[in-house]
Amino acid sequence: MALRRLSLWVASALLVIDLLAMLYGVLARYLAGGAPIWTDELARYLIIGAVMLALGSVWIEGGHMRVALIERLIPRLASRLLSWYQWLLTLVLAIGGAWFSFQYAQSVAIFQSQGLGISRAVPVMSVPIGFALLALMALCHGPHPLPTLDTEEPHS
Repeated sequence: MALRRLSLWVASALLVIDLLAMLYGVLARYLAGGAPIWTDELARYLIIGAVMLALGSVWIEGGHMRVALIERLIPRLASRLLSWYQWLLTLVLAIGGAWFSFQYAQSVAIFQSQGLGISRAVPVMSVPIGFALLALMALCHGPHPLPTLDTEEPHS
């Protein structure tokens, strides 16, 4: 899915920018005697943005930490029901997270960040965007079993 690749590329780019900002802050702190206040704030916002943008892709790939032992031990029908339950729960939580975090982002729009001097809604919007991407990717994936990080394939 192109959306999955795009979200991972953008998340990776945010991590690279985050690394550069942190390196600049460390070098400025130890070579120039003090780091600009915006480097720490930018690093925090970028790491949150990267995590939220990668959330849906990592979920689809089965990369989140979860215990898949039960899925292998129960009968196939129960495993399918469990997959439906997990899928519906993910959709409900992702849509709810997108809705409530969007409301929160709108409520902090009047405030400015201390270091960057931008509206607090700008970095906070990565949270509802990330949850919305998770909901969209989960919806496209359907109630199929998620892959696990071991070599076995899940029940179909």
